[in-house]
Formats: sequence, C-alpha cells, structure tokens
Amino acid sequence: MTKSGIKRNMKVIGADGVHIGTVDRITAGRIRLTKNDSGEGRHKGHHHYIDLGLVADIEGQTVRLSAVAATAVTFEEEKSGEPT
Repeated sequence: MTKSGIKRNMKVIGADGVHIGTVDRITAGRIRLTKNDSGEGRHKGHHHYIDLGLVADIEGQTVRLSAVAATAVTFEEEKSGEPT
C-alpha cells in the first residue's frame, strides 16, 4: 500500500471505524489534521499530526489507522512533534 494515495479532505478513522479527523495535508511523514478536528481547550484551533506509520489502509476516501480511535488519538502530535 502506498501512502501517496492520501489526499486532502479524506476521513481518518481508527481500526474500529471511529472518526479521528480529516486530512489537511501530508507533511514531513505525518498526516496534518484539519483545525476543525483539533479538540477542545488548549488544543482547539490548531493542527494535530498523526505519523504515517499508523496508517493501515486506504479505503476509497478513508484512511484507516492500525490502532482503535481511543489509542490512536494518544499518538497525536503537535507541530513540534511533542505529544498532544
């Protein structure tokens, strides 16, 4: 499977099918999620990132991760690479 098939506005879901976010772009080996998917509080209004290593499959317009959503979000990073 090639990660080059990941495009803007694709849905990102966990292995369990739960929505995690929407692709804004691919940058530096990571998926940058749209700001709308950034969460609440101090996380609201900025991009979060998911390492491409978590991608298990691309199914049409959906990127499926290898981890369930509750686990996958713990791997989200800030722009700096620091965990959210």
